[in-house]
Amino acid sequence: MKNISILDCTLRDGGRVINCEFSDDEIRDISRRLSDSNIDIVEVGFLRDSKKVHFEGNSTFFTDVNQIAPYLDKSSGNCMYVAFIDYGMFDFDTLGQCDGTSVDGIRVGFTKKDYYSSRDDIIRCLNIVKARGYKLFVQGVNSLSYSDKEMLDLVDLVNEVHPYSFGIVDTYGAMYEDDLQRIYALINNNMHKDICIDFHSHNNYQLSFSLAQSIIRLSDSVRHIIIDATLNGMGKVAGNLNTELIVDYMVRKLNCNYDFEQILDIIDDYIYPYKEKDFWGYSIPALIGGMYQSHPNNVLYLTNKFRLQTKDIKNLLSMIEPAKRTRYDYDNIERIYLEYSGNKIDDSATISKLTQELGQKEILLLVPGHSLVEYSEQINGYIAEHNPVCISVNFVSEYSNYAFWGNSKRYALRKNRRQGVTSIVTSNINSDNDTDMMVNYYSLIDRRYVNYENSTIMLLNLLKKIAPACITIAGFDGFNASRHNNYIDDSFQNDRHADDFEQLNNELRDMLSSYAGCMSDNCSVKSITPGIITDILK
Repeated sequence: MKNISILDCTLRDGGRVINCEFSDDEIRDISRRLSDSNIDIVEVGFLRDSKKVHFEGNSTFFTDVNQIAPYLDKSSGNCMYVAFIDYGMFDFDTLGQCDGTSVDGIRVGFTKKDYYSSRDDIIRCLNIVKARGYKLFVQGVNSLSYSDKEMLDLVDLVNEVHPYSFGIVDTYGAMYEDDLQRIYALINNNMHKDICIDFHSHNNYQLSFSLAQSIIRLSDSVRHIIIDATLNGMGKVAGNLNTELIVDYMVRKLNCNYDFEQILDIIDDYIYPYKEKDFWGYSIPALIGGMYQSHPNNVLYLTNKFRLQTKDIKNLLSMIEPAKRTRYDYDNIERIYLEYSGNKIDDSATISKLTQELGQKEILLLVPGHSLVEYSEQINGYIAEHNPVCISVNFVSEYSNYAFWGNSKRYALRKNRRQGVTSIVTSNINSDNDTDMMVNYYSLIDRRYVNYENSTIMLLNLLKKIAPACITIAGFDGFNASRHNNYIDDSFQNDRHADDFEQLNNELRDMLSSYAGCMSDNCSVKSITPGIITDILK
């Protein structure tokens, strides 16, 4: 008798990539075709509290099991359907009776913190699931967070409740094979033999497929094992074990009767379109998230919000308290980022020196927008006629008298080009040159804005302290999602922020407009190239 089952959780855990916004037709067809492919268990979504979530369809955030029934084809009778409840996010007293028309099982996940603060209530909730006729799956989130003694205590609870299944959950993709072997032995040697062991992994270390094979070997064809997977590995950040990989392995190595080609068809029809819009899979930030057992939202926030080198993401995650890494608190991350990057310094001597060198002179800011290329002839003519002091922003131009660096990645990439040019560096950057002129990062930003650390705006704020005669700008173009390249060269291009271009442009226009108004009595601010941002200066 086959002792390995596959549980596909694309519609639930995979759906977190798109906030579970699958269309009704997708939910219906994916679940049916997974069943037709002989997948043993299909997880169709979450159950959430109806007081907090309003279900209107086109979503796998359900609030009642009766809402799920219309999506399921139970005519074959071979596939088990389940839904997932996060403890604390659903009122178990509202759970309807299992009548055979909707899901057959309920998976209940809870954190270690929940377990120790609400143990008795968790037991009550688990017993409600069983009493209402469902197969009960118990998922203790982040198995690695439990010591051996704590895991055995949890196994005692599982034996008391006696669910259908108990999960080894690699929540943050941080397990190595020896971790799995240790946890499996603790559970297998102490849990009732008729309770399945479920394995749920994430692919931060690219080990999900390897670990799945390991747990199959560990079962020794005795303990019933359930392996979670998603189509094309769909899941936040690093993603999950790929359903197609484990299906192919079990067909070819264990002679199981899954329809591999049908699985590929589902991926072609439904998953690839999402993959084109939303990235998931191995990346170095995902690796770092696994190293620090961090909630994927923390990694996403640091990656998308700040343009950081990956080592900076590593250092920032390490600064978050371990208990807080498993959840996401964006205000806390921003506080830590500012603490990490700010490195408050007394830059009064630098400001004094810059005032002596630049005060009452015309300053030309060379911003790396594509108009520097398009209008190079006009810019060259302007420089020849006016002889301004040229300050380039996050790059070095042939005309640069100074180069301003407010971005650590750009600073590191241009190390060779920086030779022979005076660099002005904000204190959030680890300077590698004793001759760099360091200025205080904190004094150049305005946190009322989302995009408060735009380097051009920071340089303008610095110039406010120096009192030049006038400021001329070239290349501050703004961002156009339909344009192939918004910069002077491809090394600056970053399309992952294209969805935020409108907000970014609006904020930059607002900041520049306020700045020009503030400076109007003492210093004129103009642009010699057209752009979405600088058009307000006309």
